[in-house]
Amino acid sequence: MVRTGQSRRHEALRAFLVERRDKAGLSQTDVAKRLRRSQSYVSYVETGQKLVDVVEMMEWADAIGFDAGEIIKRLAKVPRK
Repeated sequence: MVRTGQSRRHEALRAFLVERRDKAGLSQTDVAKRLRRSQSYVSYVETGQKLVDVVEMMEWADAIGFDAGEIIKRLAKVPRK
């Protein structure tokens, strides 16, 4: 369930995190362990029930192995709502 009022940029970030986790061959549980969070937290983020702030996004970058600057550049190109 996607949160009402969620921006296109948050949706793009959510999709990017899922894509990168899948490409890394990691399960939600794997990512949760790396983030020192619960698997349900990862699920909430991936389904749009929880919005991610910039610090959390940087933690995901470290956990999954991508450059946080890459997604910021990508999100800057997504039109605002």
